[in-house]
Amino acid sequence: MFVSIGIHRHPKPEKRELLIDSMRRFGAAMRGCKGLVDVYQLEDKESGALVGLAIWETREDWLAARPAMIEAVKDDPFDEWEDSEPEGFRLQPV
Repeated sequence: MFVSIGIHRHPKPEKRELLIDSMRRFGAAMRGCKGLVDVYQLEDKESGALVGLAIWETREDWLAARPAMIEAVKDDPFDEWEDSEPEGFRLQPV
């Protein structure tokens, strides 16, 4: 199992829906890729953070799918949509 998490802690309120749309396109680019178990776009109602969560069979499957994911959002102006860089976690069982 391999889990990829992206946390957008400070989306600008007026750009929030654009960021959510981008997260959905990023997730949609994963659909149908070998090894994807499931993908979610989530919100922490208390903090307002947006979280992308993808569960993969292997890290190698995630790596193979990366070009399609990156292509789906390559022109998105994240620096205009967020007040800080998103955090990313790539998790594997220990």
